[in-house]
Amino acid sequence: MVQEKIIAMLAEATDTDAAEITADTKFSDLGIDSLDMTEMAMDLEDEFDITLEMSPELNTVGKLTEAVEKLVAEA
Repeated sequence: MVQEKIIAMLAEATDTDAAEITADTKFSDLGIDSLDMTEMAMDLEDEFDITLEMSPELNTVGKLTEAVEKLVAEA
């Protein structure tokens, strides 16, 4: 569910077919910059009622998914 939401958000933001976005997709490959990531983090925080600390290590869909899922499980 989390990964599907992230992929849908990225697909909409970048006009990319969601089927082309996988867990290994790097945000930089989609042209996502730090401002875009901050906006997406805020949207995810609202969606899942979490507080997400963005870091350079969260650079792929899969890594971001894992971080959000962990926070959701702890909430």
